[in-house]
Amino acid sequence: MTTSPRVSSSTVRVRYAETDKMGVVYYANYLVWFEVGRTDWLRETDWSYRAMEDEGHVLPVIEAHCAYRQSARYDDELDVRTTASAVSAVRVRFDYDIVRRADGAAIASGHTVHATIDRQGRPVRMPARVRDLFA
Repeated sequence: MTTSPRVSSSTVRVRYAETDKMGVVYYANYLVWFEVGRTDWLRETDWSYRAMEDEGHVLPVIEAHCAYRQSARYDDELDVRTTASAVSAVRVRFDYDIVRRADGAAIASGHTVHATIDRQGRPVRMPARVRDLFA
């Protein structure tokens, strides 16, 4: 039996400060929205970044990719849809789709890959209960 991946949906509204002089969202803000999606995905699994760090685990980004499809503009309401999968015992990948709510347009998609490290910066395995979340 196969299970579908856990999908988290986060809503963001484009703030004026996130746009450039042309009124288009500045490209780096998409990575910030990926973080919003990732944080919400983890929170929905009852394993927040705070809990993870309290347990001695950190997930630094070691790879990031974003494909820009259409421009987002000031006051657009966007859904950040996030899924995750285990890449290895010490790496996880989060995939993101950003969709404009008003018309369903695909705005951007991308992924981030994270290493699991301890407080000293050494790679460590995720706890089994956490690895199961990425299955």
